[in-house]
Amino acid sequence: MNSTIPVDQFYDYLIKNLISVVFGLIINYINGTFVLVFIKNTIFYSDPRYILYIHLVINDMIMLSITVGLQVAVHVVGVFNLSVCCVVLFFSVIVTKNSPLNLACMAIERYIAVCRPLHHTQICTVRRTYMLIWVIWTLSAMPAFGDIFITLSTKPASFFSTAILCQKLFIYNTWQHTVNDTVSNVVYLSFVWTTLIVTYFKVLSAANAASTDRVSAKKARNTILLHGGQLLLCMMSYVSPLISTALITLFPRSRSTILFILYLLTNILPRLLSPLIYGLRDKQFSERIKVYFCCKQIKTQIIPVK
Repeated sequence: MNSTIPVDQFYDYLIKNLISVVFGLIINYINGTFVLVFIKNTIFYSDPRYILYIHLVINDMIMLSITVGLQVAVHVVGVFNLSVCCVVLFFSVIVTKNSPLNLACMAIERYIAVCRPLHHTQICTVRRTYMLIWVIWTLSAMPAFGDIFITLSTKPASFFSTAILCQKLFIYNTWQHTVNDTVSNVVYLSFVWTTLIVTYFKVLSAANAASTDRVSAKKARNTILLHGGQLLLCMMSYVSPLISTALITLFPRSRSTILFILYLLTNILPRLLSPLIYGLRDKQFSERIKVYFCCKQIKTQIIPVK
């Protein structure tokens, strides 16, 4: 008795790609609106908190564009030149690692603002914030370069001129790649979780001190908690293979649907959290977002007189 894996028909591919593209466009439109508000209001340029926030939003937009574009391209084009695929995967790995590191930096900034308010303006300067962003990109690029170097050392030169389905599993499939991926994930996520936990309890203890602004401390504490929730969703991408294996074993005929739903939950929907956590909770951003949309609606209602 032959065991076969159910394959999506053209209609199924079309629906799933359409859903991914629609979700991607909506989320990128929302995120792009926050980027536009940031650009048009110079008040945000001098605040490290908003600079780190908008960096996270832009990073999420890049990540979403890569994942959705790659999904559609794989279904439409099929195989890619391996060199092109390596470049795409290189940037995909970087922006994936950027998000948790950026969350840790934002938590540290909130800790300094609440627990060291007198030193905040000296420690958290605009120049240091941009340097920190470069550090984030450098640290995130290290595992990506590691994957490239391992591939160069383990594969023949002819391998890079072949056409292949552009998925990480088909290219970075040696035990060295597994070790590189596992070690980087453990180190980075351990650092981020330790940072979030320590800063949360530091802010919590500061909130109980009489000399601290309890309202600001409470907001900072809630923000760090939301960072933890956002990080949990980001980590779902690491455990999704285990979840998908278990679900596919129980429901083998729904393999494609299970993989697609997990893709939406782990790669697309978490990108919507960044604007919701800050943009809608932050007074400065929320007021300007309302003004932006109100002005836009007024402009669309005005009919020019000829």
